[in-house]
Amino acid sequence: MIELIIGLVVAAIVGRYIFKGYTATGVLLTGGIVLLAITAILGKPVLPSGVTPTGNPITDIFEYIKYLLMERGGGLGMLIMVLCGFASYMTKIGANDMVVKMASKPLKFIKSPYILMVATYFVACLMSLAVSSAAGLGVLLMATLFPLMVNMGISRGAAAAICASPAAIILSPTSGDVVMASHAANMPLIDFAFKTTLPISIMAIIAMAITHFFWQRFLDRRENFTNDQLEVSEIETDAPKFYCILPFTPIFGVLLFNGDILPNLNIVTVLIICLFSTSVIEFIRHRKAQPVYVGLEAAYQGMANAFSSVVILLVAAGVFAQGLKSVGFIDNLLHLADVAGAGGIVLMILLVSITAIAAITTGSGNAPFYAFVELIPSLAAKMGINPAYLVIPMLQASNLGRTISPVSGVVVACSGIAKLSPFDVVKRTSVPVLVGLLTVIIATQFMVPAMV
Repeated sequence: MIELIIGLVVAAIVGRYIFKGYTATGVLLTGGIVLLAITAILGKPVLPSGVTPTGNPITDIFEYIKYLLMERGGGLGMLIMVLCGFASYMTKIGANDMVVKMASKPLKFIKSPYILMVATYFVACLMSLAVSSAAGLGVLLMATLFPLMVNMGISRGAAAAICASPAAIILSPTSGDVVMASHAANMPLIDFAFKTTLPISIMAIIAMAITHFFWQRFLDRRENFTNDQLEVSEIETDAPKFYCILPFTPIFGVLLFNGDILPNLNIVTVLIICLFSTSVIEFIRHRKAQPVYVGLEAAYQGMANAFSSVVILLVAAGVFAQGLKSVGFIDNLLHLADVAGAGGIVLMILLVSITAIAAITTGSGNAPFYAFVELIPSLAAKMGINPAYLVIPMLQASNLGRTISPVSGVVVACSGIAKLSPFDVVKRTSVPVLVGLLTVIIATQFMVPAMV
């Protein structure tokens, strides 16, 4: 239990200093190092199982920071950098300006930018079927739909919240956590995914969309947000009209290169193809190479800015999350669930709460769920409860919790690109997420039998 208290105290201190305006990267990194040092003092392993120890617990701390720099810099970090570079390139060549000029014509009939925001949210949720990574989807949306939303009069905070929210509710029937959940529920995958989970997910998405409308509008009014929508007549660009398609080519590429129509390609590969194709179009347009190279320089600078502002923050968040795990914070949460001896609805709410707390504090959706789902078969059998009744809310809670975690990859990435604090984005996503979670719990209560 002491480990749980240590984790809560350090998390509270970290949150306090970030709220006071200290740099989130430095505060999270410091908190993570402190937790890892306490782990070493307690005689526990500092490093996760996939990282080779150095033989000394002190140097293991710095070994893990090195590991995250290489792992996140080359994986998710590279995706973020290339996407930001692509977005900077689109701005440099005038493609983003042309999107606004072209989109303003049909969208001028929509008087409320918040209706446009909700429509964008539904589109983004559909995109989650094609992009399984929450952070990857968030960054993709930030590079494509975020500039459009901001230029159409939606506040940066609201637009970033929309980009961070789609992966909060699971729609894909083939994602790894859905497959594991169906196994724990002892149900065929098709029945579990389509007949049970999908209807609950759709209801939660609708509830979250409605909440986004009112919550983002409320926050904008409280913060005295003034609509800084650009007048189309003020936008000056000599880019051809068809350039309005170019910022969305990564989305088309993700849908096409999915293994069914064309080869299955990584998002980074798709982005490289999009950059190359755009540079060829630019060469044909200008008929000389110098403007093409100048435009690409903007892409490179965008990648560098993303590393300094977003990727490093991701590394710091990862160190903090590992500190919470290694010190025993998650194991103590698991113990609470294991010893719970309550009725069906109470046990379900307890498991949902623990899963959500673990997702919020660690910034991971999959890790808490994969750890906690192992408890379900034995708990359900012992209590005589339908395992699906426990699994479905836990499955959604893990992803919803990640969406309101200031250290999760998707929140850190979206806030970094939007030049906002992670807590600003969490404030924007918090109420829609809580409404979504409440919807999941109520829908499960009525749609899934509690007893076997």
